[in-house]
Amino acid sequence: GRTVPVGGRTATVGAVELHEALAEVACLLGTWQGEGEGGYPTVESFRYRETATFEHVGKPRISYRNATENASTGLPLHAESGFLRGAGPGRAEFVLAYGSGIVDVEEGEVTVHPDGVALHLRTTGIARTATAKEVLTIERRITVAGDTLRYQVAMGAVGQPHQHHLAAVLTRLGGADRSPRPRGSDD
Repeated sequence: GRTVPVGGRTATVGAVELHEALAEVACLLGTWQGEGEGGYPTVESFRYRETATFEHVGKPRISYRNATENASTGLPLHAESGFLRGAGPGRAEFVLAYGSGIVDVEEGEVTVHPDGVALHLRTTGIARTATAKEVLTIERRITVAGDTLRYQVAMGAVGQPHQHHLAAVLTRLGGADRSPRPRGSDD
């Protein structure tokens, strides 16, 4: 579609309007790329490249997919996908499935800032396959300021206490419309 001015904002003509339940997290929409580093007592520290995409189809949820690769070798490391759901003013839910055999439900706070948003999400439920590693807690802090997304992930897993695991800085790729018009509350 093409972008046109609408009431001091822009909207994409021909695309589905953003559901009003997602207005607080609309600045996440788009594709993001960057680098991060990780570590945990059970693995050697590592650097990775990441691509994350947040998209919507007009429902009260944003679809999410993510893939990382080793920064030195280019080999795949981790993949996850799921949905970020608006859960009322100042609240969000993140439902994720990991390629490693884990399904994670996180809930938490959304704080809107003049140039972006901050999310602080914590595990409310985890399920895993019989062969997946034990993960008991996940905590995710995501901050968007303009076209920069920063996050930190902490977890308690494989007999280790809850602690830092990942941190990354991603940059939005061009073409995102960060101010779509919200639509009605129907699902």
